[in-house]
Amino acid sequence: MSHIADNIRYFDEQLKNTPARLVAVTKTHSVETIKEAYDAGHRIFGENKVQELVDKYALLPHDIEWHLIGHLQTNKVKYISDFIDTIQSVDSLKLLAEINKRAEQRNRTTPINCMLQLSIADEETKFGMTYDEAVALLQSDDYRNMHYIRITGVMGIATNTDDQDKLRNEFRQLRSYFEQLKETFFFANPDFKDISMGMTSDWQLALEEGSTMIRVGSGIFGSRNYNK
Repeated sequence: MSHIADNIRYFDEQLKNTPARLVAVTKTHSVETIKEAYDAGHRIFGENKVQELVDKYALLPHDIEWHLIGHLQTNKVKYISDFIDTIQSVDSLKLLAEINKRAEQRNRTTPINCMLQLSIADEETKFGMTYDEAVALLQSDDYRNMHYIRITGVMGIATNTDDQDKLRNEFRQLRSYFEQLKETFFFANPDFKDISMGMTSDWQLALEEGSTMIRVGSGIFGSRNYNK
């Protein structure tokens, strides 16, 4: 059994008695490498870039549940709208409207699952809406008239730091945002259930703070090769 299969099995064991699911992040990793995780029984994979996702989708089994977790430009939505399961990085009403439009054009029989990416880090390089912007989106008439998307939760990227107290506070902030949105807009809607937070370096903290979806790349596949 490969080390990738061993790593998948390790995370399956760690998450066994939790509500959390593992998104195996495939950024820069080869199709052959991803296939090892697939052969180990894993089915949820996350990709950061649209072109890389499109290329991998074409070469891998189509029962994979693909998540787009990187920043998504509106002009790229059309390339993934016919097969994507979840877009975790919705950071504007404009982007959500484009996702809905493209899903409708594709005559999708199931909506595209979307997560609201909320800003929790104090880094300018991170994308994400403020809580107030998310509220405005959910209050808008435009959103209410969208029938080809399904909002399933929130996603956040914590500050890149070793400060565990800071990370914990940011994860708690995201969970608080989730709970407020759930109570206000999704109280009777079981679809709104996920908090995507935690990566290879901080997933255990995120789990303790209520994550239902951890995004792990190097912890499964090893270091990334940015020279490809």
